[in-house]
Amino acid sequence: MHLTTRVIISLVLGIIVGLGINFSGINVEGSFVQEYLTTGAFYVVGTIFVNALKMLVVPLVLFSLIPGIVGIGDVRLLGRVGSKSFALYMFTTAVAIATAILFAAGFGIGEGLPLAGNAEFLGQEAPPVSQVFINIVPDNPIAAMAEGDMLAIIFYSILFGISLLAVAKESPDLIKLVEQLNGVMMKMVTIVMHLAPYAVFCLVAKALAELGIDLLIELVGYVLVLAFALVFHVLVTQMTLLKVLGRLNPVMFLRKIRTAQLFAFSTSSSGATIPITLRTTQERLGVDRSVSAFTVPFGATINMDGTAMMQGVATVFIANIYGLDLGMSGYLTVIVMAVLASIGTAAVPAGGLVMLTMVFNQVGLPVEGIGLILGVDRLLDMLRTSVNVTGDAVVTSIVARGEGKLDLEVFNDPEAGVIDD
Repeated sequence: MHLTTRVIISLVLGIIVGLGINFSGINVEGSFVQEYLTTGAFYVVGTIFVNALKMLVVPLVLFSLIPGIVGIGDVRLLGRVGSKSFALYMFTTAVAIATAILFAAGFGIGEGLPLAGNAEFLGQEAPPVSQVFINIVPDNPIAAMAEGDMLAIIFYSILFGISLLAVAKESPDLIKLVEQLNGVMMKMVTIVMHLAPYAVFCLVAKALAELGIDLLIELVGYVLVLAFALVFHVLVTQMTLLKVLGRLNPVMFLRKIRTAQLFAFSTSSSGATIPITLRTTQERLGVDRSVSAFTVPFGATINMDGTAMMQGVATVFIANIYGLDLGMSGYLTVIVMAVLASIGTAAVPAGGLVMLTMVFNQVGLPVEGIGLILGVDRLLDMLRTSVNVTGDAVVTSIVARGEGKLDLEVFNDPEAGVIDD
């Protein structure tokens, strides 16, 4: 049985068990199920798996990007890859939030909804964009690696790779060592992935067991519109770009990206999914390491299609609840703010809520309104993270295709890079 099949089965079982626990009401505070299952076994197994993925991120990016730069032998290619990927990430983010606002405004979600604002939310300060650009150059690369500061790690890896390329004739053993370390890291990813079915079951079951069904029903309009917008963006917007700009088969792409999507869904973290996304783009989609080693971690840091869509739907939803008319200028402000915030909040934990705080402040909405949607944010975070990771792979494939760095034989082979038990 393929690993992806096992993960899908575990995902379905996790949904069934999680909803069963929630509907039965046995997950109350202090109960045996709550203490030893949802916050016990489920939490422990899921957290261990996510930690294992995060453990691989920094060394994998480092040992994949450095030999990738040395291997291409042309620094100009890196400049083209960087500029193309940045432009595509910003474009897809703008299209994503515009689509979300269109859907939310069209359905009129939140209008006349008698929802009590009992939940509290304290807004978070996002760092200025200028400081984010300053932080790209680390004053201590070791500290940047310890803190998982991805933009700083990418910058340091690029500089190290360029320098190693300049002295390649004098350093063949070092180049070989880095290549071997990259092979070791990819093998570690494969080993960790074998634990995925058990971890996915635990992560999904815990999330759904703790999600209040009453709240979900109360916010059903918000949840359904955002979920529909997210699916539309993947199947229509992203696949159209893949077909038109990348000249690639969307059906084959979706078939091969499933594993990364499932991991993103269960972990709710683009960063933690980097090892899986790298492996998928390189071994399943046939993207050359010189491209994917840059675009995947870069996208996990600044590409927020799914998160931006949440900004759009949430803004319209809260504005309608409070009876405020944002108008066309307000919607344009939301679009611009979300695109800028996707860069400015790149290295901030809980970036989606930080972005939403910035957007609300800009258009004059009460920040405490965010508290109304916090209850269902965990579930929707799983969905939008899957959209983010799919967008990373789409842009990576398009850029690689344009630079002649995508192996079409691998891309079109359904069994390429498959992990069997």
